[in-house]
Amino acid sequence: MDTQQNTALTRALAEVPGPLPTSGVIHIVIPHTDRFTVVGNHLAQHPGLSCTAIGIAVRIQSLPQGTEVSIKALAAHCHEGEKRIAAALRELEALGYLQRLRERLPNGRVITRTVFCNQPTALLHPRQTSGPQRPAVTTTPQAPAPPQAQTPAPAPAVRPERPMPPATSDQSEQTDPPAPETPAPVPLPPPSPFATPPAPLFVPLVPPPTAPKPPPRPLPRPTELTPELDRAATALLSDLPRHAPQFTLSEDDLRRLVPGVAAWLERAARPDAIRHALTDDPPHPLKHPAKLLKYRLTELLPPPPPGLHDLAALARPHIRVTPFQTCDDCDRAFRSPTPGHCRDCREHRTHRAHHADQTSHQAHRTEDVRSAA
Repeated sequence: MDTQQNTALTRALAEVPGPLPTSGVIHIVIPHTDRFTVVGNHLAQHPGLSCTAIGIAVRIQSLPQGTEVSIKALAAHCHEGEKRIAAALRELEALGYLQRLRERLPNGRVITRTVFCNQPTALLHPRQTSGPQRPAVTTTPQAPAPPQAQTPAPAPAVRPERPMPPATSDQSEQTDPPAPETPAPVPLPPPSPFATPPAPLFVPLVPPPTAPKPPPRPLPRPTELTPELDRAATALLSDLPRHAPQFTLSEDDLRRLVPGVAAWLERAARPDAIRHALTDDPPHPLKHPAKLLKYRLTELLPPPPPGLHDLAALARPHIRVTPFQTCDDCDRAFRSPTPGHCRDCREHRTHRAHHADQTSHQAHRTEDVRSAA
């Protein structure tokens, strides 16, 4: 069976005006007649927006007025999750395409109004009104007269009478010829008391809620990259594909990661422990193995090993222990730095010595009495 040919595509390519480009995309432009949305290139090709944010903006712009565009409502119709949609809405809010305003209702309830602008930069500049719209701002009933009469004769006769009410009729007749030269929009704002200036809803005055990310930490380096450390780190990185084939590195990536591995080796990390920390549980699929190794070498860096003085045990305070002694009288053990008698024997010996002194003193007095008689 022959291969089917897409004749419609062939016919459409043949109708493309001009020569087809040799490379790049070829546009087949078919005009839309219904169900289409006009999107500016400032949004479709914005360099500061992600593709998700651009797609969410196009979807919101294509929805009719009053459609709910909350995170949950968008997640119910999109393949992206709520986190990616929330991040895309924050990008649009930071650039002024989206504004979420809080409004309090008469019953006290607070609601959030979502406003989307297809050209936020246009709101930063004053918008110029067209010629037919100028008379519509005035409150006189003759405002629609200039659009109906397109001849230049009646227009100068009507316009000078409106911006200069205090002037007399003679002065107005004298100013009829130079009236087209004077700018009409200048005196219009003062006599319009009912005109309210538009609020700058889309001016990004508040920074986005997401804080800027800190710069990445540099790759650790050893105190001194000795030849031994360089050789060991190079061998360890070159041996990673044998244990984990997805960690195949180029020569440039290997040379950039050598100082980080050398810093680990300098801190007394074992090669098998380094290999396990770098290659354990990688993401699937692993697109950038060098970036993953750099992140793990930086974030999982072990602390430096302690020195000998840090590991030495604290000096215990010297406690003097009084030795045991044996009492000479009762043979009872007691603590004393020198041998001798226990406390009870010392007290008993003291009492006996005192009693012996009293007895000898009385004997001496008795002998003195006898000798006197």
